[in-house]
Amino acid sequence: MSARQALLDLYDAGSPFQPTVGKNSQLAVGFTLLFIALLLTGLFGLNNNLKSLGVYGIPASLAFGFGSVFMICAVGATLNMATDPPILTATTPSARQLLSLLRCLPPAQKSHIRISDQGFRISTEEGSITEAFVFLDKALFTTYTYTAPPPASSQDDALPAPHFQISLPALLETLNIFTLSDPTASSSSGGKAPDAFASHRLARHAGLNNPFTSHTSGLCTLSYDREGAPLQIHMSESGVTTTSSLTTFLPDSLTEIPFARDAIALKTILRSSALSEAVSELSSFNPESLTLSAAASSHTSPTLTLSASGALGSAAVAFTTSTPSDTPVLETYTCPGGARASFKFSLIKAAQKAMSAAAKVSLRLDEEGVLCLQFLVEVEGLGGGEGGGGAHTFVEFRVVPLVDGEVDEESETGSEEDG
Repeated sequence: MSARQALLDLYDAGSPFQPTVGKNSQLAVGFTLLFIALLLTGLFGLNNNLKSLGVYGIPASLAFGFGSVFMICAVGATLNMATDPPILTATTPSARQLLSLLRCLPPAQKSHIRISDQGFRISTEEGSITEAFVFLDKALFTTYTYTAPPPASSQDDALPAPHFQISLPALLETLNIFTLSDPTASSSSGGKAPDAFASHRLARHAGLNNPFTSHTSGLCTLSYDREGAPLQIHMSESGVTTTSSLTTFLPDSLTEIPFARDAIALKTILRSSALSEAVSELSSFNPESLTLSAAASSHTSPTLTLSASGALGSAAVAFTTSTPSDTPVLETYTCPGGARASFKFSLIKAAQKAMSAAAKVSLRLDEEGVLCLQFLVEVEGLGGGEGGGGAHTFVEFRVVPLVDGEVDEESETGSEEDG
């Protein structure tokens, strides 16, 4: 690694020297130190004696040294940032569709974003017991440009895919002001705060009924320049351009919930609306847990059963493959030896928005009991495909099962609260 690159690495660290100097201030600090160094050098020349060496000479040398380093780091990094292309630039004509997909994720303060040449993945997690993510394929955008971050030197390995965290409520609210949604609707924060952008949306879309503007479509562009830079969202519509910059954060350690794709105990594809209705019916009993039971495929009439019990009673919903209907609920069903697992009900209910938005869902259970729900969501108005047809993407949830002791504890807790 070259000396110049090493200095840039110090710059990227944000605080290469003490006292800490912010990166945005290093250029000004370096210039100030060089000016002070020149001033002290002049005073030392006018007072050329041993006493002035300690008063003017040594401080001038230190100021010149630190000022030069600050200037080199700041100027070099600024030039690099100005010449390097942005890591990501993606444009879509429909911010509404992006918002709908992101609303399928369960509520969370922060979300992880991973960028690649095939698209970018937005994920959330809760205590390592559940995670959800949506993958926005590059085909969903009219233009998608990805430039991998260059390695520090030609001998270094390629850098990993860019990964950062962002405030999910802020991202949802930003996309919300770019859509044509009802301005009186509650904000994406769950209605806890008034919609501060309602008047903005009213003013912004006041010309919708105007025949000269009703057929214009806005463009929403997402851009990410470099590591540590904000995620910028630009919206251009009817001559009005709105730009929003969302702060990005260093990602926390993210450990994905393991799912053994080569050791599947249950795999079935069913209509997502049927699963959503079943969860809604079971939720009326205020259950703590949900139990999923699957009969072996070799049975005469294999069934998939969802059961739950709570303070108000218990219920079970069964789906069977034996039906005279031309459109059975279970399109495919594979369960070699039967399967059974229990999950915290609130974690399953958190996927209801995805259930409502999806057409189908692939429900899989591995031999360790980990549940994987993969929702097929059809989107329209995105991408640049022929004829402007729709496309589809997937929203995936993974949930860790409850062990037997946890299931009993949940039941006892519910009974105590009922008493």
